[in-house]
Amino acid sequence: MLKLIKKLILVGLCLALALAGGFYWLVSSPLTLKSEQLDFQVTPGNGLRAAAREIASAGVALDPLVLVALGRLLGVETSIKAGSYEISRGINLIDLLSKLTRGDVTQTEIAFIEGWTFRQMRERLDAHPDVRHDSKGLPEAEIMRLIGAPQNAAEGLFFPDTYLFSKQGRDIDVLRRAYRSMQRHLAREWEARAVGLPYADPYQALIMASIVEKETGRDQDRPLVAAVFVNRLRQGMLLQTDPTVIYGLGEKFDGNLRKRDLLADTPYNTYTRSGLPPTPIAMPGLASLQSALHPAASSAIYFVARGDGSSQFSSTLEEHNQAVNRYQRIAK
Repeated sequence: MLKLIKKLILVGLCLALALAGGFYWLVSSPLTLKSEQLDFQVTPGNGLRAAAREIASAGVALDPLVLVALGRLLGVETSIKAGSYEISRGINLIDLLSKLTRGDVTQTEIAFIEGWTFRQMRERLDAHPDVRHDSKGLPEAEIMRLIGAPQNAAEGLFFPDTYLFSKQGRDIDVLRRAYRSMQRHLAREWEARAVGLPYADPYQALIMASIVEKETGRDQDRPLVAAVFVNRLRQGMLLQTDPTVIYGLGEKFDGNLRKRDLLADTPYNTYTRSGLPPTPIAMPGLASLQSALHPAASSAIYFVARGDGSSQFSSTLEEHNQAVNRYQRIAK
């Protein structure tokens, strides 16, 4: 009887070793893929079993039960990360599971450019092939609600930068990151602002920064452009800045700003209305934010383009008229 028990134990051990060896061979052998490289998506909220079905349906020859068993054996069944993945021929189940638990997702990027409007941002997002278009067609106020922003108007509230995200990530998540980035930059610059600025709150500083952004692309001129508009606000002068008028015209603007446009009253016409416009007119970059909150020490209240990308700044109307004659009327 004892000999029989020993034999049964030996047979059981051999079977267990054989099964373990077979299982190791199964999980360490290269998987069969329908193409040299393969993309698949793990949906947020899905467990390993559902993820295994998604991987199999994408063209990977695997038994979902084997992947689940391996996950349980290694204690990582609940540790997989959602996202977009890319694998190549030669990968095995052990490497695949390691990739899923590390969250080694494929990434892509999108760039939002200084001076863009929110409409241009949405157009770039809508045209991006690797983003999930959850915000497409939604009203602006609804988008702001979805990203957790208290404002209804979106213009200028997103920081221009290049954002990395996993393929098929949600556009709402990208917008939320850009919004929070702007909030961080604005809060930091507002905290370190110069004294005596004519802004009631950080939002007004953001509006000014957007005007500076649209008025010049030259880094050296930004603090002086900001100084001109800050001096005008302090003196109760009209800002009289063309970019705000153009923004107020919207799609009616055909590229040619006419005198009648300067006379047509809109909330953004700073030739007919005093003070700052009601919202930013574009996304300001960090340099424009810093200039709006640290304008140059200057008495200038006028400036005119020299024609080479720079501007001539003047403190009196007489100086300004001379600069206009020199740099613009002669050029015509």
